[in-house]
Amino acid sequence: MKLAEALRIVQQPTTADAEQTSVYLACGFMPLHLITFLEANLRQLLPHKAAKIETGIYGDLSGNLDRLNKGDASDLVVVFEWSDFDPRLGLRSLGGWGPESLPDIVSDVRSSTARFLELIQLAAKSRVVVVSLPTLPLPPISYQANEQASIWQLQVWDMIGGLAVELAGIANVRVLNRQQLDKASPLSERLDVKSDFTSGFPYSLKHASTLAQMLATLVRLPQPKKGLITDLDDTLWRGLVGEDGVEGISWGLDQQSQSNALYQQTLAALAASGALVGVASKNDHALVMSALGRDDLIIRRDDLFPIEVSWQPKSESVRRILAVWNVNADSIVFVDDSPHEVAEVKAAFPTMECLVFPAGDDQAAYEFLEKLRNLFAKDAMSAEDAIRQESIRRSSELHDAARHSAYSHDEFLQNLEAEITLTLTNEIVDARALELINKTNQFNLNGRRLTSAEFQTMLLRPNAFLLVTSYKDKYGPLGRIAVMLGTQNEQQVDVDVWVMSCRAFSRRIEHKILEYLFDKFGVSEINFAFESTERNSPLQEFFHSVAGQVPQQEFRIDRETFFSNKPALQQRVKELAYA
Repeated sequence: MKLAEALRIVQQPTTADAEQTSVYLACGFMPLHLITFLEANLRQLLPHKAAKIETGIYGDLSGNLDRLNKGDASDLVVVFEWSDFDPRLGLRSLGGWGPESLPDIVSDVRSSTARFLELIQLAAKSRVVVVSLPTLPLPPISYQANEQASIWQLQVWDMIGGLAVELAGIANVRVLNRQQLDKASPLSERLDVKSDFTSGFPYSLKHASTLAQMLATLVRLPQPKKGLITDLDDTLWRGLVGEDGVEGISWGLDQQSQSNALYQQTLAALAASGALVGVASKNDHALVMSALGRDDLIIRRDDLFPIEVSWQPKSESVRRILAVWNVNADSIVFVDDSPHEVAEVKAAFPTMECLVFPAGDDQAAYEFLEKLRNLFAKDAMSAEDAIRQESIRRSSELHDAARHSAYSHDEFLQNLEAEITLTLTNEIVDARALELINKTNQFNLNGRRLTSAEFQTMLLRPNAFLLVTSYKDKYGPLGRIAVMLGTQNEQQVDVDVWVMSCRAFSRRIEHKILEYLFDKFGVSEINFAFESTERNSPLQEFFHSVAGQVPQQEFRIDRETFFSNKPALQQRVKELAYA
């Protein structure tokens, strides 16, 4: 992004109803153009919000962090440079570059890293903290050749690396990936000496733009894709199974198909981290199942579900997979080696990410795998990630069993041996609650997305509560599948946020949650901050079924109406104590 473009973006007025969001930028140098680039990138990432950048006092990074910890909860971006750890490592200080200074510089860096670690740990308790460790070259203060790494340089780098490791292990802290920055902004093009001398801003415009773009992305990480649908021939493996036979297809270094092997390995890693992986192939079903049964297959056969093999258009196979997964097209990636097939699926699902697998081009295939992993990137792993694929499979089996069961639906649900665990608290239980709020669409009260700071602020309100619901039955656990956030008083409960995973549909969990609220708080009505969205029709249908009317904004349900309309509920309830 050019500076002129960034200025145009930040000067554009925001809409009157735009939600305000603030980001605190803490650095020891004059931020100048970094503010402009950061705000412009945040504006692009958050088009419906009014992003505001706040800064501290020039030259006082420690003080800025300390003051923020005593103030309100804002997302925090910390940009370190060498002078923050010891002023002698900057160009604006004349503290001495002699050999006698080097041991003292190392000592100062050591004490500074400890102090900054403590401040950031404190800041991360109530907000997302994005950290960029020094990106500029160290100044020429070593008495050894430039080509030789001196022991003091290695010690300094080691301490900064140790700080990065400590920070990356703290919840809510996101450390900028130095390798990714190196690819986008060469080290030799980052420092602007004249700008540093004249204004205290040490970056070239190109480096400031690149750094700001990466920082903004870390402040507002895009939602990871939920699933990937892959082709088989010349994609999952090299060759055509219908022509080359089950033993004629290959993946691996010896068969000159290592890119296919790495693709399988990537899909296996995605499945292990909670992504859904399905197959859509125009092929002979028996041959495909035989090929997927080979002992040397890198991805587990059980990690692929569902497997759609037919001679119909690929878009029809994709449509069936989406129905089984019960997800929207915009959360899915489709991969095929044929540009024609990719175009056909894209035409049917315009919001889907449709990618051509670069068969025959190993360099392009490696870059493709990098992009693929990034589409599914997430901030942290949860227990639900490990069971998502299996729970989808079991849900599909449950629905099939329900359709073919001789029992009524009530009898079928009674035989599920379902158990619901309800955790009522006024503290953030873990990252899963916020993750559910920000990724759930179909059963979502109003489509509202929250930052970590906004989530924390809502829980600090008087009489606020957070209700997290977990579920399991004889088909297996679904983990934490619903989150509700609101406030309560003697007469009513006000619900601001309510989401439930699509994996939990058709089990009457939502009914049990409202029953629990009425009984737990003893209120006569529950008010919902409802807003209709393009995708929350399942929630609207639920409200209609228990209230007898189409939900409107500020929708409410009274106790008598709910208990008159609710169906029979057979689940066992396990309640965890209020914190």
